[in-house]
Amino acid sequence: MKRAVLKNISCPLQADYRLRHLLSILLLSLASFCPAGAQDNGYKLVWHDEFDTDGVPDPANWSYEEGFVRNHEWQWYQPQNACCRDGLLILTARNEKRPNPTYAPGAKHWGAQRENIECTSACLITKGKREFLYGRFEVRARIPAARGSWPAIWLKGSKYPWPSCGEVDMMEFYEYGGVRSILANVCWGGAKGSSAWNTQTRPFTSFTAKDSLWATQFHVWRMDWDKDYIRLYLDDELLNETALSGTVNAADAAGAGDNPFHTPMFLLLNLAMGSSGGKVDAAAMPMHYEIDYVRVYQKE
Repeated sequence: MKRAVLKNISCPLQADYRLRHLLSILLLSLASFCPAGAQDNGYKLVWHDEFDTDGVPDPANWSYEEGFVRNHEWQWYQPQNACCRDGLLILTARNEKRPNPTYAPGAKHWGAQRENIECTSACLITKGKREFLYGRFEVRARIPAARGSWPAIWLKGSKYPWPSCGEVDMMEFYEYGGVRSILANVCWGGAKGSSAWNTQTRPFTSFTAKDSLWATQFHVWRMDWDKDYIRLYLDDELLNETALSGTVNAADAAGAGDNPFHTPMFLLLNLAMGSSGGKVDAAAMPMHYEIDYVRVYQKE
């Protein structure tokens, strides 16, 4: 994959980020550096990114999606909206109006039908750089909870086109059935060109009812993935358990009869806007999605 060369990338952060991050470290102490159970059950740390170096994300680990990519989302993805600062990877969605360089009247692709870019954000991927088969994956992050935001932590395979490549959504946050929700999903190739899903949701209010400050805090999303199951957790609470005996691509799908979750997958971290995220709260812009670390453990 062609590597983007980035120069003079600014990071528009609020002045209190450093203080907030230091407070988070003090509150969570060593617990955040030694994820629960990571050293149990024979797991060994095989790859991680702590985002400790200010500036652009490490190009040895990450590349970028660019442009209008999927789901008729509002944002235009660009590398400039991602930076590392004070031990955090920060993805920023901001209002930014300019002509769409891919605009083509009458084009079939929805993105090329848009005359202007109205909002920009970032999507980082490890495709072609870091791909994994099985293991424990942990991401500690603080998500923007304003209406219109659609942050995600997810994985895809490269062997087949979507959905037969397989998709695991360790975390999505958007309006599901009109309700702002945390989602944990597994997807594979269904019949007649469809996608097959095991989707589990939790209303956002189920978390804020227990802790009114939930949205201001960092949380740990985890996936335990082996040859038999994918299990998805939020702060050690099991949200989704999917038996891989039932995730074989349909007979008329790409990769028919193959199980996409027995092949390596790459990671994606993104902040989408609009579409399933709902109408964007203009007063909440810019929005920031902060990732403290990404860690991958595997058994020896």
